[in-house]
Amino acid sequence: MLTYAYDVQNVELQESVNGEDVEFRIRLIGDASLDERMRNIQKDFEQNDVLTDVMSYAFKNRTYQFIVRKDFYVDFVLSLMKYRILLRVEWDQ
Repeated sequence: MLTYAYDVQNVELQESVNGEDVEFRIRLIGDASLDERMRNIQKDFEQNDVLTDVMSYAFKNRTYQFIVRKDFYVDFVLSLMKYRILLRVEWDQ
């Protein structure tokens, strides 16, 4: 199982299973650089060859919704880490 940690001072993150997908709702509280990082995550998944891996939606209140196919869950979490939305990612036994 993959676990992660994030800075609750800068990010609110909710994860829920929705059928064959995992839904992430992420609200940014910290500085504006976080918004650019979220846009980079969106771009990464929009520009790859798989159209249905991650669907993303941006809302006016700095909230983002991502619907992630379960087979792309690890890729998405690692992308959150790559762009420093997460502080730590680790495998649990």
